[in-house]
Amino acid sequence: MSTRQRAEEQTLIVPLARPWLISSLTLAADQITKFLVAASFAPGDSLPVIPPILHLTYVQNTGAAFGLLRGHHAFFIVCSLLVIGWIIWELRGKPSLDASSRWGFALVLGGAAGNLVDRLRLGWVIDFIDLRVWPVFNVGDTAITVGVTLLFLHRFLNRQSTIDNRK
Repeated sequence: MSTRQRAEEQTLIVPLARPWLISSLTLAADQITKFLVAASFAPGDSLPVIPPILHLTYVQNTGAAFGLLRGHHAFFIVCSLLVIGWIIWELRGKPSLDASSRWGFALVLGGAAGNLVDRLRLGWVIDFIDLRVWPVFNVGDTAITVGVTLLFLHRFLNRQSTIDNRK
């Protein structure tokens, strides 16, 4: 293999590897922060970090986002597995995805995997970021929200440019 071929292969491999790295780092950050909270707090404990804006509050969430649908443990596990499977399929099957889509999918993958690990290991999700005006959430929830936002923005902006090009 020539030097040029290796360079071209590297150029292709690096962007393809990024979503897996991003999702792995997201999963690691999610699990490490949850471990630290669970090791430092009892459920319900709260620590003001920037009063009255930000508190760390340990919550054991048996529901979905914002505590909705509490007690549907198996449903959330199945949904998480389906989302994770779909994202892996998208990332592996579409190597030409643009950067915002790769980032969006990677963040959703890492966040969903982090919350799935909690559900499988504990039977609930550890939440701890408390803004006092919003339900308590975690790093994985934040990654999912940012990732979905990137995917929607990308879709919206692409749709707008397609509409503009037709005019």
